[in-house]
Amino acid sequence: MRMFIIFALLIVLNMCGLAIPQDAFAQQASVSFQVFYDNLSPYGMWVNYPNYGYVWIPNADPGFSPYATAGYWVYTEDGWTWVSDYPWGWAPFHYGRWDYDNGYGWFWVPDDEWGPAWVSWRSSPGYYGWAPLRPGISVNIAFGRDYHERNERWNFVRDRDITRPDIGSHYINRTNNATIIKNSTVIVNTQKDTRRNVAYIAGPNRDDVQKMTHTTIKAVAIRENDKPGQHLGNGELQIYRPQVQKMSGSGHNPVPSKVMQLKDIKAAPEKNAANRQQQPQKINPPKKNVEPQPLQPKANQQKQLKKEQPRTIVSPPPKVQTPQSRVVKPSNTMVKEKQPQHVIPPRKNIAPQPPQPRINQEEKRER
Repeated sequence: MRMFIIFALLIVLNMCGLAIPQDAFAQQASVSFQVFYDNLSPYGMWVNYPNYGYVWIPNADPGFSPYATAGYWVYTEDGWTWVSDYPWGWAPFHYGRWDYDNGYGWFWVPDDEWGPAWVSWRSSPGYYGWAPLRPGISVNIAFGRDYHERNERWNFVRDRDITRPDIGSHYINRTNNATIIKNSTVIVNTQKDTRRNVAYIAGPNRDDVQKMTHTTIKAVAIRENDKPGQHLGNGELQIYRPQVQKMSGSGHNPVPSKVMQLKDIKAAPEKNAANRQQQPQKINPPKKNVEPQPLQPKANQQKQLKKEQPRTIVSPPPKVQTPQSRVVKPSNTMVKEKQPQHVIPPRKNIAPQPPQPRINQEEKRER
């Protein structure tokens, strides 16, 4: 009887253990901001930014934009979740906020709340759009009438393209953002994670998207990963999303191992990227010079005329040569005229020779 009771207790304990969600064990251990500082350092630079503290600037391509470059949307149990192709995407697209600096480009400000994506959503007839929430912008503020994100920070796609894995190839040109935004409304669709006590924007309603795309959308399950990273496969999104605290458990203030100075970042790839974004303005003046190019054929015709002109100029050279021959002739004549003058004196010297016979005659007389 005693053995039966012990066996029954063991069964009950095992059943209780199975009833506890697996991710509950993963959430028991919390980490500090040090996990961001250490794991993101190989992929970017930490900078002590005014009013924000330590911010992270990724070593990304010049055209990088958060929630737009190298990633796509997947509908999960927590709403529309941004799945990034970057190895560091598990952190900056699910914790914290993004902001933009004209000198340094996009930078990320860490925070301790996890969400499927910290963006604001809008819908317009035929379009869905989203924009990164700036630091300090909560869900309630994002829904307020006074909150407006800059037009160029919005990404819009046709509503039927929202589920595409190659969504980056279907963005609407940002020059149309102002018109689309005027005809759009804010998507007010929130969810709350009771385990983490966090509310976030879930994005477009799944039923509406199914009508637009004419497809059935199944929610992807999210599974806890025990190390930094994320992987989507077999209908599951495995992602590292620990409970994060700003301070470490020992009370020490987390600090990046290497902090760059702002003056040094100006020469970094991100600064060059910002310069490349401004290059079109510098290229415009040459384009103005290029515009007159259609007139170049006329210039070419002038060049051809100039090339043809030497044919008319070829005839003058003989005229130029003829005067040279005339100049030569006078020189010869001068020489001939002078030569007789020199020759004549010898003739005068020869002329007195006839008196010699007279002298001889007188000598004969004397003889």
